[in-house]
Amino acid sequence: MLRAEDDLSNAHDGIKEPDRTFFFGEASLAHETACTLRDLGDRQQAVKEFRRSVRTRGAEFRRTHAVTLGYLGATQIAHGGVEEACATWTSVLDAMEDGIYSGRARQGVVEMRHLLSPYRKRGIPTVGVLDARAASYLAQVD
Repeated sequence: MLRAEDDLSNAHDGIKEPDRTFFFGEASLAHETACTLRDLGDRQQAVKEFRRSVRTRGAEFRRTHAVTLGYLGATQIAHGGVEEACATWTSVLDAMEDGIYSGRARQGVVEMRHLLSPYRKRGIPTVGVLDARAASYLAQVD
C-alpha cells in the first residue's frame, strides 16, 4: 500500500500511461486501501479510507462510487454504527435509483438487506424505511 501511495503521489501529467489506467487515482487507491484494512480487521481506518474514496471520486464513476458507499455502510454496521450505515446506504440507493444497474451494485443492495436483517424487528425507523426501499429497488432490477 505504501508503494502504491508513493507511486500515485509521484505521478504527473507528463507520465505516459496505458489507457486502461486513466481511472486509477486517489479515490481508487483509497478504495483498495479501505478494502485491505477492512479485511485485516481495522474497521476504523477502513471507514476513514472509504470516506476519502467517496470524497475524491469523480462524478463520471457513479457505479464505483455507489459500490464504495455500499462497502462503507457494511463496514459501519459491522462496527456497530447502524444509524450511520443507514445514512450511507440511503446515499447508495439515491445513486442507484438514478440508473445504476450492475451485478456488483445489485449485490451490494442484497448484502445491505442481509446486514440489516438482525435489526428489522428492533423498531429502528431508518432500518425499516431503508429495507423497504432496498427491496423495491431489487424488485425493479430483477
